[in-house]
Amino acid sequence: MDFKFSDSMKMLRESARSFAEKRLKPGAQAWDESEAIPQEIYQEAAGLGFFGLCVPEEFGGLDVDPLAYVVAMEELSRGSAAFQVCATVHNSLVCAAIVKHGTEAQKKKFLSKLGEGEWIGAYALSEPGSGTDAGSLSTAAADMGDHYLVNGTKAWVTSAGFASVFLTFVSTDKAAGARGITCLLVEKGMPGFSIGKKEKKMGLRASDTSELIFQNVKVPKTAVLGSSGEGFKIALSQLDSGRIGIAAQAVGIAQAALEEAVSYAKQRKQFGKTIAEFQLTQAKLADMATNIAAARLLVYQAAAKLFKGEDCTLAASMAKSFASRIANKACYDAVQIHGGNGFVREFPVERYFRDVRVTEIYEGTTEVQSLIIARELLA
Repeated sequence: MDFKFSDSMKMLRESARSFAEKRLKPGAQAWDESEAIPQEIYQEAAGLGFFGLCVPEEFGGLDVDPLAYVVAMEELSRGSAAFQVCATVHNSLVCAAIVKHGTEAQKKKFLSKLGEGEWIGAYALSEPGSGTDAGSLSTAAADMGDHYLVNGTKAWVTSAGFASVFLTFVSTDKAAGARGITCLLVEKGMPGFSIGKKEKKMGLRASDTSELIFQNVKVPKTAVLGSSGEGFKIALSQLDSGRIGIAAQAVGIAQAALEEAVSYAKQRKQFGKTIAEFQLTQAKLADMATNIAAARLLVYQAAAKLFKGEDCTLAASMAKSFASRIANKACYDAVQIHGGNGFVREFPVERYFRDVRVTEIYEGTTEVQSLIIARELLA
């Protein structure tokens, strides 16, 4: 498969790489310590178009193809995975869902502000008691005629603290199970809607991850995305693109870890020579580079299938599973190469080691990806 980059794709990659090197990487450690990214960083990213990657040009977006998108996501992850997770959720889960399932009125209302980064989008599917089993939602929406009355709690919502619109999945017919789930476009400031506790996380600490609390929130039926009862189908339709985005994140973190390991190995001396001269160090670096290259190709393949409109479920799960696993191994080995220095926060590999762990968990665990891959093979 030929992944020839167009001039526009090269420009996007260079723009993302420059932003990552100049604006994300220098502040990433301090943001991790403070558990927050300054809002001006998001504003600068918006000015460069990074929040409109999946939005049509008519609404102010860049409307790039999936391959260009994952290239940009990888570069942003090299600078700060905590920043990139906001961008990938906003683009591949929120904007893409509205583009695909929204009414013309919804597109006009939301996409312009989302595409220009004036509004940030968040995705609220998981709950304290519902993760992988998304069909068992307890957040309920009672049909009140021209609106729904929503009550419940959502968990682990990326960008919750500063997002303006939330794709919120609720149960409108508990007896119907997954077929009774509806997706609502909930806006910040709706009476009864509030942000709950902010999670204290192992990694991606600078990413705002919080609960959402719904107490008799009145959501008009004009805010239903798609149709009532189609929420689970919408969630499933976005999983492939979401997993491809997280696979790109994993590759970006792994690439950053490799670069730090190579640099450190060439400087650190033991027994009169650099540790880069030791064959065991070289073997670790060789395996890291080879696995990262293979993972990147799997991500590109999945993105190319998505772009062509082909069934990419198998490719997306393979990319997400492999990329997240090799990225965790790459960060582990980068810490090992750093020795004791890899265990302290002064060196970036300590943060990469923590940040990368979640890539095997969110957007479907590694175990779930294995089940999907096997199901697709045996179908």
